[in-house]
Formats: sequence, structure tokens, C-alpha cells
Amino acid sequence: MSQFFEIHPETPQPRLVRQAVEILKQGGVIAYPTDSAYAFGCALGEKKAAERIKWLRNLDDKHNFTLVCKDLSDIGPYAKVDNVQFRLLKSHTPGPYTWIMDATSEVPRRLLHPKRRQIGIRVPDNRIVEALVAEMGEPIMSSTLLMPGDEWPMSDAEEIRDRLEHHVDLVIEGGYCGREPTTVVDLCGDVPVLLREGKGDVTPFQ
Repeated sequence: MSQFFEIHPETPQPRLVRQAVEILKQGGVIAYPTDSAYAFGCALGEKKAAERIKWLRNLDDKHNFTLVCKDLSDIGPYAKVDNVQFRLLKSHTPGPYTWIMDATSEVPRRLLHPKRRQIGIRVPDNRIVEALVAEMGEPIMSSTLLMPGDEWPMSDAEEIRDRLEHHVDLVIEGGYCGREPTTVVDLCGDVPVLLREGKGDVTPFQ
């Protein structure tokens, strides 16, 4: 049976944030709101938790997990960023974007595409996420809460609890965050390439 925390979207309660992070650090899987849709999350080093997320979403080994970061200072250890990319990221973060970037050797191989050393990077514009990652002291490994057969990610915490209460360790109610996925931009080449149009403004990448 999963726990259910109601965390304020503007002023997250520190006690509940600490409890949520303890669940992550103990190998738990959480469902939490972002600035685009709800997501699954687990700690970076928890292989069994990551496998549980893959099982829940029916994902294969080619799926790239995303590292959810508090701010740009979190990105450096995990993704290779040049000056041009940094300026682009600075002008679009925090926000509803997923950036596909070349990964550093710090990223566990199991999080990467088997043939490409790339990783998704997110800096959501969401106070709850910011508080969770700050308390964690490292990025949260994340995947959109899109269940097999569903057209859209789940967006209602009560519905998530009803459907997944025996499969996740915590559901965070943090207000409605919509169900439109992020805009995905590939930064691995010489110029940014728009891979998916989502909630983030795509004008600069067209």
C-alpha cells in the first residue's frame, strides 16, 4: 500500500519533503508532479527501483531515463555541456523541456541507450521538485507517468493512488500540473534538433 502526501505546490512542507526523500533513498518508487505531467521517480543508484519503473511502463532497455535536476549546477557531472549549450539551457530552464545530451562517465550504463551514451536532462519549474532534489543532494531518475495503452500521462493524484497503490511506495499530491509531456530537444549535434513538440515553446528550435 503506497503512502500519500499532500505537499503544497508553492511552499512545500520540509517534513514531508524529508520523508519523501527517505523513501527514495531506501529504494522506493514515487509518483510526483512536475511542470508538465506526473512522473515516476527513484534514486539514481537504485537498480531495482528503475527496473520496477520499466516494468510498470512496459519499457525495454532502449528507453532513456531522465535525470531531474534542481538547477544547471546539477547537470555538469552527468552531461557534457559546452558554452553554446549552456547559454541555451540557461535561457530555457527551469521549464517543461527534456534535453538529450551526451552523457559523462558518471552516468550508470543501465540508464543509457545501449548504443548511445546519451541522457535526458530536466530542470522543471516546480517548487516540489526543486525541494525534493535539493534534499536528495543529487538528481532524481525519472520517467513520465504514462501507463501502457494510455494516450496521455496520468495527471490526478487520487487516480494515480487508486491505480498504482500496490506498485509505488509514495504518491505526492501537489496540485494539477497538466498532462502535456515535455518538449524534447536533442543537443548532441552541432545544432539543436526538435524531437517532440510538447508543453515547452518550440519556436526557437524550428
